[in-house]
Amino acid sequence: MKRSAPQLAPEIQVETQGQMPPGAVEYAREKVGALTGRTREPVLYARVKLTHMANPAVERPAIAQANLDVNGRPVRAHVAATAMHEAVDRLQDRLAVRLKRLEEHWEARRGKTPVPDPHEWRHGSEPTHRPDYFPRPAEDRQVVRHKSYSLALESPDEAAFELESMDYDFHLFTDMGTGEDSVLYRAGPTGYRLAQVHPHHEPAGPAAVPLTLSELPAPRMSVAEAKQRLDLTGFPFVFFADATTGRGNVLYHRYDGHYGLISPVA
Repeated sequence: MKRSAPQLAPEIQVETQGQMPPGAVEYAREKVGALTGRTREPVLYARVKLTHMANPAVERPAIAQANLDVNGRPVRAHVAATAMHEAVDRLQDRLAVRLKRLEEHWEARRGKTPVPDPHEWRHGSEPTHRPDYFPRPAEDRQVVRHKSYSLALESPDEAAFELESMDYDFHLFTDMGTGEDSVLYRAGPTGYRLAQVHPHHEPAGPAAVPLTLSELPAPRMSVAEAKQRLDLTGFPFVFFADATTGRGNVLYHRYDGHYGLISPVA
């Protein structure tokens, strides 16, 4: 079967918030557009959001985020820097890594998921490019976003691929091998750590992604109690079993200083 002719890259939608330096929008459109024109699969949608934080307490006020639809597969990247043009450059680099991952995924043999490099996310100083949390006092923090959806039934390998493609700090899913609500996040000597509502000492099946397993069960608590824990610890997120349903939930620290909640539908 002949390969269809390459499709034209979409117009890059650029949104801005805050004061922008001259040429920032055009620069972002050019940098992201250069990537969309080189993908094997068509990019159906591309949006870039540039934000400049006015708060002088924020060390890296320039934030750049990109969301792409690559033939039905979402790809995301999110970075921060001291200046907007620097943020766009870092966004292009980070997005290129995620598009390469997606390319490898599609080119792999059917039923096989490419193995993420366990050190890829830690390479160089990349983690320091994350946006800073807005220094909002604990008493002012609220749960301002609640997402509820059917958790993906997948393996830890697939969860790791999802985490990398979407540039997440964590990924909440249901482990297809154990049936446990689980969260995969970046931590530990291998780069990935897996926590479950009811932990299993060994993975249910072979895992290509090197990871460590948390032996602690998810604490059973209410959202209010999870918020208290985040207020006290300052952790980026808390994985817990809902006091009513027993299902795995994640309460996480948003970059605006408030909290977001992810929970499975009933």
